Amino acid sequence: MCGIAGAMFWTDTAEARRADAIARTMTRAMAHRGPDGEGIVEAAAAGSRVALGHRRLAIIDLSERGAQPMRSATAPVWVTFNGEIYNFGDVRRELEALGRRFESASDTEVILQGYEVWGRGVVERLHGMFAFGLYDGRTGELLIARDRLGIKPVYVAHGGGWLLFASEVRALLASGMVRRRLRPGALDEYLGYQTVGAPRTLIDGIELLEPGTRLIVDARGRASRECYWEFLDACRPIPDRVPDDEARAEVHARLRRSVQGHLIGDVPVGMFLSGGIDSTALVALARETGVTPRTFSVVMPGTTHDESEYSRAVAARFSCNHTEVPLTEAELAAAVPDALTSFDHPTGDGINTYVVSRAVARAGLKVALSGLGGDELFGGYPSFDRLRRLAAYSRVWSHSPAIVRSAAAAAVRTVGRASVSSAKMAAVLESDASLPRAFPILRQVFGPRDRAALVGDAAIPTDAAADRLAAMAARHPDRDVMTFISYAEASTYMHDVLLRDSDQMSMASGLELRVPLLDHSLVEYVVGLPESRKASRGVPKRLLVESVGPSMPVDVVHRPKKGFVLPFDRWMRGELRALCEHHLGPSGGLRRAGLRDEAVQALWRGFLETDRTTWSRPWTLVALGAWLEAQGVSA
Repeated sequence: MCGIAGAMFWTDTAEARRADAIARTMTRAMAHRGPDGEGIVEAAAAGSRVALGHRRLAIIDLSERGAQPMRSATAPVWVTFNGEIYNFGDVRRELEALGRRFESASDTEVILQGYEVWGRGVVERLHGMFAFGLYDGRTGELLIARDRLGIKPVYVAHGGGWLLFASEVRALLASGMVRRRLRPGALDEYLGYQTVGAPRTLIDGIELLEPGTRLIVDARGRASRECYWEFLDACRPIPDRVPDDEARAEVHARLRRSVQGHLIGDVPVGMFLSGGIDSTALVALARETGVTPRTFSVVMPGTTHDESEYSRAVAARFSCNHTEVPLTEAELAAAVPDALTSFDHPTGDGINTYVVSRAVARAGLKVALSGLGGDELFGGYPSFDRLRRLAAYSRVWSHSPAIVRSAAAAAVRTVGRASVSSAKMAAVLESDASLPRAFPILRQVFGPRDRAALVGDAAIPTDAAADRLAAMAARHPDRDVMTFISYAEASTYMHDVLLRDSDQMSMASGLELRVPLLDHSLVEYVVGLPESRKASRGVPKRLLVESVGPSMPVDVVHRPKKGFVLPFDRWMRGELRALCEHHLGPSGGLRRAGLRDEAVQALWRGFLETDRTTWSRPWTLVALGAWLEAQGVSA
C-alpha cells in the first residue's frame, strides 16, 4: 500500500526536461501515504520520457529489495505500484515454472515478471486491490491499470504533449500543470450525490480511471482504454437449479480463501470489529484458518454510539487478541477539522473512517481488514427491500399518463411539507419509477430544485448515474432485481463514496485498509446467484450468515443494524457550529464555487430551526467548502 505518481512526455519541452522534479513534487504531496520511503526513477525510449515516483508503506518484503519504483532484472521495464496482490504466491510459482527467477519476495516483482511473460494480460491474472503505472523502455509505452472493483484509485490528467497520473488529486494539483478549476457540471453532480462519479472528478482536466480498466499510452502520446472486467458481464447468472447447500458451500469456500489471502503480510494484520454481521463473519473465517485474529474496536463509553457490548462478546467467543481504543465525544469532535483537511476529493461522508483509522494507526497497526462490501453483496441496505417493492409497482406506473404522475407528485409534496423524503418520493412518482431512474433519486442528497437554488444560473443538470444504470439495464434485461441493485450500489455509492473515503481517510494516517468481501471471485459468484438464494426471508444478509455457518453468533445476526455513527446532528448545533458557519459563510471556501449565499444560509437556518433538513445536507456543503479552501480550487 503506497502512493504512486508518474509524468510522461512525448514532446521535448521545458517541462519534459523537468520530469523527475515534477514526479518528485507529486510524490511528496502524498508523503502521508508512504512514511517508509520515497523513490524516483527517470527513463526514456522511442521519443518518450517518463519519471515514476513512489511513497512506500512497507507491508510485504520490508527490505530494500521491495523498494519502488522497481526495475526488472532482465529488461528495461519499471513499475510503481499501490496495493496488494493476494495471489502473488501462486502467480510467482507459475512464473518460476516458466523459468523466471526472482530477486525479491515482493508482490511488486510479480507484476514486472508477469508483464514480461504475458504483456498487458498480466492484469487479468492478478487477484487483489491495485493501481500501477508500468513503463516499457523497449517500446516507450506506459501502462496504467486499476483493479476490478476500484478499491485503489489512480487519477489521470493530460495536456499537449504530456500525461500525469497519481494516487491522489492533490498530487496532480501540486504538479503545477493542472489548473485548480472546477469542472463544468461538477457542482450539480456533487450536490446531488455527495461526490462525483468516475471517470469524472470535481477538477476540470482530472479523471479517475474507471474500475477494471487499463490505459495504454504509446511513445507518441496516443492513448487507448481497455475494459478488462465489467461487473454485470463478469457476474454471469448461475442457474436456479443449483442446490442451496451447494451454493452456501461455494460461498463459504470463496469467503475463507479471500480472508486467508487478505491476512498475508510481513507486518501484523488487524481487523476492525464492530460486532456487526460483516466484521464478525470475517473474524469467524479468520479463526477457521487457524489465525488468532488481532481485533480493534473504537469504543465510546457512556454514549448511545458505543457498540463495545457486541464487539467484546465476539472477541471473547473467538478468542481474539482484542484491543479497545476508547474515544470520547470531545476527542472525536476535535478530530473533525483535521479530517476535513484530509479529503483528497470531498464526499459528504468519510469522517467516520478517518477517526477510526487514525485511532487504530496510533495503536500501532499498519494493516486492517474491513467488512466494506457486505451490504452491497448480500443485500444489507434498506434499498434492496424498497426497490424490490418499487419494481413491481413500476410495471403499472410506467404506463400512467404524465398528468397523473405530476398530480400524484404534487400531492406528495403538499402532504410532506417539502421534507426531504417527500421530495424524493415525488421525484420518483414523476419518473417512470423504473430502477435505473428511481435508484439515483433515492440516493440523492439534494434534488434538482434544491440544486438549482444553490447553483443558480450556473447549474448544468446531469443524470449521469441514471443514464449509466439505464444503459446497463438495457444490456442486461434478464437480470433479477436484487442483482441489479447490487450493481447499482457497488458502481455508485460504494465506489464513488465508500471506497474513495476508505482509501483517502485510512491513508491519511498511513493505514492500509483491506476489504476481503470485495474479492472479485467472491463478487462474481454471489452476484451471479439467483435472487431466491439471497433474499433475506427474515434473516439479515441470510446468504452470508448461512454460508459462514453455525459459528455465526445468533445475537449478532439479529441485533439492530447500527453503523459507527457520529452525533453530527448535535455537534453541528454545538461544538462544530462555528466551524460549519465559517465554511458555509461568505468568507469560507464555498465562495470559490459561486454557490448562492442566500440559498446556503436558508438551508443552514432550516437545519438549525426545523427538523425538515437532515444534517447531511449542510454537512455536504461544509465538506465541499473545506476542500475548496484547502486545495485553492475555484469555479
